[in-house]
Amino acid sequence: MPQTARKPTNIAPARNVLGTELEPCSLDPLTGFFRDGCCNTDDHDRGLHVVCARMTAEFLEFSGNRGNDLVTARPEFNFPGLKPGDQWCLCALRWKEAFDAGVAPHVVLHATHERALDVVSLEQLRSRAYAH
Repeated sequence: MPQTARKPTNIAPARNVLGTELEPCSLDPLTGFFRDGCCNTDDHDRGLHVVCARMTAEFLEFSGNRGNDLVTARPEFNFPGLKPGDQWCLCALRWKEAFDAGVAPHVVLHATHERALDVVSLEQLRSRAYAH
């Protein structure tokens, strides 16, 4: 059965790691725990999908080698499959694991939820900031 989009339960506008209003990460492919294009989160998001990252072939391979295939489409989960250049809300712990291994994808800071700072430092995120 396909997943239906849930809405975040917070009322106040979400903030990014820079302390300003959270900006969309990607509408194509449509990302986010709530599939709203943003890296919003709430208590139901056990994976903390809050890091807006720009996919690379190296990271996609790294993730697949750890049992999380982000390349293969899974329509039953409203997941299109990713390719290099796509932006996607990653689990903060997976991004940190990739960072520690030297293969972390670039991060869109304005679209990365402040809850990422529960797992990684702003300095780590800034070191992989994507400049568009």
